Amino acid sequence: MRDETGAIRDGRPGRRLTWPWFLVIVVVYAGIIQGLGLLTGVDTSSSDSAFPTTESLVRNALIPIGASIVFAAAVVTRLGWWGEVLHDRAPVRRWVRWVPASMLAVALLGLNYGHLGDQSVSLVACLLLLGLFVGVGEELMFRGIGVQVFRRAGLTEGKVALFSSLVFGLVHLSNAIGAGAQAILQALIVSTSGYFFYLCLRVGGVILLPMLVHGLWDTSLFSNLVGDEPQASAGMALIIVLQAVLIIVLLVRRRSIEPDAEKAPA
Repeated sequence: MRDETGAIRDGRPGRRLTWPWFLVIVVVYAGIIQGLGLLTGVDTSSSDSAFPTTESLVRNALIPIGASIVFAAAVVTRLGWWGEVLHDRAPVRRWVRWVPASMLAVALLGLNYGHLGDQSVSLVACLLLLGLFVGVGEELMFRGIGVQVFRRAGLTEGKVALFSSLVFGLVHLSNAIGAGAQAILQALIVSTSGYFFYLCLRVGGVILLPMLVHGLWDTSLFSNLVGDEPQASAGMALIIVLQAVLIIVLLVRRRSIEPDAEKAPA
């Protein structure tokens, strides 16, 4: 039942958002990033680097992603969900703490420090800001709004994790237009990362932890792609290995993520 303000009266604060409308919001979110990228971006096709200059990083990434953060924040504000989006109250077993801990450690080890040392201060500063923007924007949309949408639909936590991660992966297909079958593989890999970030949310109890892990994880990946001559580091192998290990561990232990019923909060 709704009151005059449109808020739902099921004990949860804020307005109602069904999952089909969430998908519409995600399409708009992706459209903002892609559309602004086309409007403000600079052509880097002549370079092997994703971001050969500070200008290309700002115009091709920071401006579009910054706008998407404003959009996501406006959606949360309109829904009145800030309390539930910022704070998560679904605990997990202690072993799951190794997910964010290992991801943070490997992201720090995997940073291409040598390559970044050869870049300008402005480019490195903008790269760090890009990692922050990606972490804040994508977590706000998918582990913030997305998780709440599927929870309010009455799904189990397993399905909440699955569907929010799948949507997270699918939206990245827009970043790989023209990549063919490789785009599908990328979406699957990104979906698994989304599941890891979901677990970070559960472990930390606040959305700031997945924002931090996600931002640092992507910064580590991006550190190989900046400058005139992109250069992969040995640290990339650590990231790939950890991704594979976490997938295997979570496949084996997926049924032991939830806390014991008698220990779960009422």
